[in-house]
Amino acid sequence: MSALPPLFPHAVARLRAARLALSTRPFLARGGPKGERCDGCRLRPSHCLCALRPDLNTHAGMCLLMHDAEPMKPSNTGWLIADVVRSTFAFGWSRTEVSEELMALLQDPQWQPYVVFPGEFVDPPERVMHALPAASVASVASVASVASAGYARRPLFILLDGTWSEARKMFRKSPYLDGLPVLSLKPEQISRYRLRRSKREDHFCTSEVAALCLELTQHPQDMHAGHVLEHYLEVYTHHYLQAKNQLLPDTNSVAHTAFRAAQQPS
Repeated sequence: MSALPPLFPHAVARLRAARLALSTRPFLARGGPKGERCDGCRLRPSHCLCALRPDLNTHAGMCLLMHDAEPMKPSNTGWLIADVVRSTFAFGWSRTEVSEELMALLQDPQWQPYVVFPGEFVDPPERVMHALPAASVASVASVASVASAGYARRPLFILLDGTWSEARKMFRKSPYLDGLPVLSLKPEQISRYRLRRSKREDHFCTSEVAALCLELTQHPQDMHAGHVLEHYLEVYTHHYLQAKNQLLPDTNSVAHTAFRAAQQPS
C-alpha cells in the first residue's frame, strides 16, 4: 500500500489550513460534490487525485495572491499549480495588510517578479510587456546550470487569484506591485476551463495562465511543467465532474491518457 499523502503538501494547502483556522463557521462550497473531502486534493475520497500529483522542479516560480475565499473553493485551480510547480508560493490578499514573507520574496535577488495582468488595464502602459526579456529566457537543462551560467534572475510570475472583478481590485489596491513589470498574455486559444465560467471566453482560469507563463520562458523544465499542468487541469476537471454526477472516475479517459503522455520525457 502506498504511503498516505501529506495533509499540507504545498503552499496553497498551508494557506487553506491557516484560513480554516481563522474561520468562525465552516466553509460550504456551492455546487460540486457534498460531504467528506480529501484534505490533499479537495475531492471526494472516492475520486482522490493525490496519487497523480506531479510535483515538478522548474526554473520559473509562481506567486499566488489569493482573494479571501479562493483557497477554500474546491474549484480553485491555484491548488493545481502548487501540485505541479514545486516553486509555488501562496499568500492571502488584504488591502490593508501585506505579508512580510511576500515582501521578502519580492525582494529576493534570485527572482525577477512579473505581475501577470491584461495590459489594457495598466497605467502607465510602459510597464507592460508581452514577452519576457531575452536575458530571462533560458535554454539550459537545470536550475543549477542557470545559476552557474550567469543567467538573469529566475522569473517569478505573480498571479492574482480571484474572480475578474476581484483581480482588478487586487491589482489597483496593491501598491507594492506598482513598481513591477506587467506581463500581458495574448493567447490564441479559448479557455477550456469548465468548473467556473467567465462571461468572456478570453478570460483564463489561474492554472491556464500559469501554463502559458511557463511556456514563455522556453526553459525545458518550465515548458514540460506547463504541458503537464495543462493536462492535469483536464484530469482534475474529469474527477470533479464525475464526483458531482455521482460517477466513478475513468482512469482510461482521454484526459488521463493525455496526462500520462504529457509526463513522458520528450
